[in-house]
Amino acid sequence: MKTHWEPLSGSCRVLVSESHRFSTDTLLLAHFAAPKRGERCAELGCGCGTVPLLWAARYAPGEVFGVELSGEAASLAERSVEANGFENVKILRGDVREPLPLPKGAFDLVACNPPYQAAGSGVPGEDAERQRARFAETMTLSDAARAAKTLLRFGGRFCICLRPERLADAVTALRGEDLEPKVLRFVQQRAEKAPSLFLLSARRGGKPGLRVMPPLLLEDASGETSREMEELYGDYRAGRGLKTRWEEENANKENG
Repeated sequence: MKTHWEPLSGSCRVLVSESHRFSTDTLLLAHFAAPKRGERCAELGCGCGTVPLLWAARYAPGEVFGVELSGEAASLAERSVEANGFENVKILRGDVREPLPLPKGAFDLVACNPPYQAAGSGVPGEDAERQRARFAETMTLSDAARAAKTLLRFGGRFCICLRPERLADAVTALRGEDLEPKVLRFVQQRAEKAPSLFLLSARRGGKPGLRVMPPLLLEDASGETSREMEELYGDYRAGRGLKTRWEEENANKENG
């Protein structure tokens, strides 16, 4: 497994591989689900650990846990945590479909970037590690919602990033676990484009009432990176050419 280091900020980096890396989606979720000072938080399916690392580097959370099933991805995340010296970040090798050795009802925030595709719809011969990350073979949206409910305190937040066509599925799965959708934000390439992603925050035991934020635009009218995205990237340079998983998959379809 070939690996290399990618900078997340001037003082933080993450070890990635071809199978386990991060995209703009990752940065969007980390920003949308930003923890408050001292909050205990976790990411389900943390991959190479980018979201927990960004939380630790940019905010001031309490304990941060990254839960990951893949041994390869967890190893990358563990090496990154050690290299950055984040003593409050811990990587847990575990399956969200099974009971996790974490305190129940004790988390303020849980986040997850669930697989975008349904189980069984992968491309034959695709890298097995990437297949598991992109397709719901090992974690469905309902699995993630169930695990989040178990970890969250009453009033705690669960934040996800998904494709717009799965919005109804997301609301159904969340409400089925007493996670009430509270804040929704669509992500668009430009103002005239249809949304390609959505970010959704739900509260455990929350009352009905959904606030829809203005869309997050990746580019401005001239095609340049939008001001909000420049701020969101922070020290990570937008010129690195990050693409969302949605953009990567559609590019692959066009090239295929």
